[in-house]
Amino acid sequence: MKTEQLLTSTHWGTYEVETSGDKVTAMKPVPWDKNPSRIGQSMPDAITGNTRIRRPAVRLGYLKHGPDSREGRGKEPFVEVSWEEALSLVARDLQSVKARHGNEAIFGGSYGWGSAGRFHHVQSQLHRFLKGFGGYTASTNTYSSAAGERILPHIIGPLSPLHKKHTHFSVLAEHCEVFVAIGGLPVRNSQVNVGGASDHMLKHWLETMQGNGVKFINVSPVKNDLSAVSNAEWLPVRPGTDTALLLALCQTLVSENLHDQAFIDSHTVGFGPLRRYLSGETDGVVKNAAWAAPITGLSTEQITGLARTLASHRSMVNISWSIQRSRQGEQAYWATVALTALLGQIGTPGGGLAFGYACTNLAGADRVGFSGPRLPAGENKVKTEIPVARISDLLLNPGGEYQFDGQDCRYPDIRLVYWAGGNAFHHHQDLNRLVEAWRRPETVVVHEQYWTAQAKFSDIVLPATTVLERNDIGSGSHDGFMVAMRQHIPPVSEARDDYEIFSGLAEQLGFAEQFTENRDPDQWLRHIYEESRPRAEEDGITLPAFDDFWEQGKLEFERPSRPQIFLADFRADPEKHPLSTPSGKIELYSDTIAAFGYRECPGYPFWDPQEEQFQQEQAQTWPLHMLSSQPRSRLHSQYDHGSFSRSTKVQGVSLSGCIRRMPPNAASPKARWSGSLTSAVLCWPVSISATRSWRAWYRFPPGPGTTRRTRQRLAHSINTVTRMY
Repeated sequence: MKTEQLLTSTHWGTYEVETSGDKVTAMKPVPWDKNPSRIGQSMPDAITGNTRIRRPAVRLGYLKHGPDSREGRGKEPFVEVSWEEALSLVARDLQSVKARHGNEAIFGGSYGWGSAGRFHHVQSQLHRFLKGFGGYTASTNTYSSAAGERILPHIIGPLSPLHKKHTHFSVLAEHCEVFVAIGGLPVRNSQVNVGGASDHMLKHWLETMQGNGVKFINVSPVKNDLSAVSNAEWLPVRPGTDTALLLALCQTLVSENLHDQAFIDSHTVGFGPLRRYLSGETDGVVKNAAWAAPITGLSTEQITGLARTLASHRSMVNISWSIQRSRQGEQAYWATVALTALLGQIGTPGGGLAFGYACTNLAGADRVGFSGPRLPAGENKVKTEIPVARISDLLLNPGGEYQFDGQDCRYPDIRLVYWAGGNAFHHHQDLNRLVEAWRRPETVVVHEQYWTAQAKFSDIVLPATTVLERNDIGSGSHDGFMVAMRQHIPPVSEARDDYEIFSGLAEQLGFAEQFTENRDPDQWLRHIYEESRPRAEEDGITLPAFDDFWEQGKLEFERPSRPQIFLADFRADPEKHPLSTPSGKIELYSDTIAAFGYRECPGYPFWDPQEEQFQQEQAQTWPLHMLSSQPRSRLHSQYDHGSFSRSTKVQGVSLSGCIRRMPPNAASPKARWSGSLTSAVLCWPVSISATRSWRAWYRFPPGPGTTRRTRQRLAHSINTVTRMY
């Protein structure tokens, strides 16, 4: 049997795909990838594994009784049906909901990372389809960084464009002296990038920077959040207290006259109110190191020493996305902006600030970015949208009112949920509440390749092809490569491309020509590629004709002639290159935010004393602090059932969560884990099963029955017990 070898692109890397007949035999990293991800190893056996959805399936109760059986979601078996019957059911329910409640009653936010391909990007396909049908209720922002995405436009600019403009690692390696990582720099998180990650560079650049003498400081409860650097200094801050630390650093700079007043005067607004808050004039509490020490768990000397180190060196302060995924997490982002503005190094080579080095493979990439091929989406006639993480609130509170970013908003009455290319039961918090909410709509339709939790909690499940079963184009922003993603094997069983599924539905609903524009998938690939060529020229990139690209199999883009420095133009001339904030400058105090009237988010970066009291009260009853991390063996829940992911589990359980303190009856830290998954620990808000492990990543404060250095990992899904606020 002849073995073929062609490329494909995934969110976690580019691979040479080996096939034998209709079977994928291996996924080999491309030779230019400096630190390839092993996630690709999970794909060959998973594609035809026993969790693959092979035919359209309908929940038994729904097939018999329709929407009246919604309480059976997640409990009842599925019945395989023909494609004709499945599409007829979906079309019927879409028409029914539209006729009775309007298009606003259809939720199509469909958050997820379905495919790195630009045409078969399933959210784009779904949104184009639903817009053609008259519109849908959408979602805004991301689970990854929503708080940062909302706060930063008010104070320095939108997160996504800023993230792409971060200082290149080559500049950091040459000019940076101190790199502070608030929330760490875990290499495992940098495995992925939307649209493709062809060259994993973080580990290489961290080693280069260390070799050049850069001092790394890891401000995180987890020591191995910066494990790629062997001699990093570790400041084990108490989880959730980063804002207090950052404010104390600001106050130290001001009180010791280490701040850059000239930069503050020329590039910021609002220093006066911030200074009064730091000094205690506003509330009687001086935000100095002595104040922050008992809150953060760090010593006064550690805090003042860090402030002086930052002021006396060319310093880069990076804050991870994880920090803003917590109660009042937006305050830490604002405080980071304030700290780096006071240091006055923003826009300098190797200095300043960053929002998310290591959070994906994007930030710091020394590649020219451009707007690559994409499927035209059209206009959504329904203007209603919800914050992405409020899906449970949406379904449980139809007509309910809420505040969001200073605006009065209302939840629509959702009757049909259409989700494709994602798994809310992985992303979302408080899964028991989500299960309750998920049973409220009349109909839930899902496109899936595998029997995920979300598929099992749906009514109609339509089997979709994987990235290896169709042609596509891989093109990630700033990735450096564009990849011809050839089809490697035929569709498994009766799986169909999402485009084919939506084309069939559009035919039944009367807008097939509008949706397809009379193009098949290969014609669409050619069209969106050719359409991207003029946009590429605007960024100095010349793309060959489509046929030449497809024959070559990949394109590599040149590196920019001048390495990128974050906000260098703004530093050089803030009048000529203003920010997109109301003042055009960095806003240490925001009139806009102050006008919202939020107690916990006034017009300056703020540490909430009620939050401090809340943490202290909870610690009396629940002595353990639960931390969760991105797994190294998969992207979200994708290919959780694949070989590499399975190899990292114990008794089929993924050990990806961490406990900060051991219970009083903990075993000796020298004892190796016995293999049992039944050891119970108390952790607010509930009891959870946990295991003991022998690798120490935490330093614990002394207490009754506690060991000095211990670690525990959760045995079950952390999202089950995390709450929404």
